[in-house]
Amino acid sequence: MKEITGTTRLFGILADPIHHVKTPQRMNEHFAAIGFDGVCVPFHARPDNLAEVVAGLRRLENLGGVIVTVPHKTAILDLVDDATPVARKIGAANVVRREADGRLVAHMLDGEGFVRGLRSAGVSPEGKSAYLAGAGGAANAIGFALVQAGVSRLTIANRTTAKAEDLKARILSLHPGARIDVGTADPSGHDLVVNGTSLGMKPDDALPLDASRLTPDQLVCEVIMQPKDTALLLAAQARGCKVHYGAPMLACQIELMAQMLGVAADQPAGTGR
Repeated sequence: MKEITGTTRLFGILADPIHHVKTPQRMNEHFAAIGFDGVCVPFHARPDNLAEVVAGLRRLENLGGVIVTVPHKTAILDLVDDATPVARKIGAANVVRREADGRLVAHMLDGEGFVRGLRSAGVSPEGKSAYLAGAGGAANAIGFALVQAGVSRLTIANRTTAKAEDLKARILSLHPGARIDVGTADPSGHDLVVNGTSLGMKPDDALPLDASRLTPDQLVCEVIMQPKDTALLLAAQARGCKVHYGAPMLACQIELMAQMLGVAADQPAGTGR
């Protein structure tokens, strides 16, 4: 690991739980590759003290910003000073840049990262039908990105139907010609099946959809990175489906996150915005 000094720029990731995060490792590899004097570390913050944590972070003069993950992606929008229009429409953010004056600006990259991850694996979403389990932070971003990428049809399935209807309405407000349905736990009849929920991080989690309805012609995709083989992916493989792991979504976001955080190659710490 590189030497950390008084000139090293500090970045973090906010999560609860924190043990599963892979972003610090990947971000630090990126910093080393481009010669940037920075370090990314995990910040464990519970929902009930997130506001206090964020208030403290904005006062750290050597903080460049933070990455935000489960369960804080929606709540973080109420704690920042500004957000990009895309993040506001999605209703969640996963990266926050700290400006020199302490102002915090948020953006959401999950959707773009997920679509880039698919394409990096040779899968083009254009013209394909997609089933999305979930209507929370990551699922919101993925829903917008899949429609932007040109899927022929998007079905949103969420335990609370009203949240799925709300996501449908917000996507249609930007893409009025899109075909979007609100579905059930049955993912059959779609080319892509995406788990956009956090179900699968814990061993006793329920499945996010009815895996008995999966068919071998479907590609089943995860956003969860740890464990690599979630219960859903194992169930999908048992039914003959191809699977797409959660790691590519993060890998394809690292450079995007670094750009949003103001990180540039061979740039001295303190000027990295």
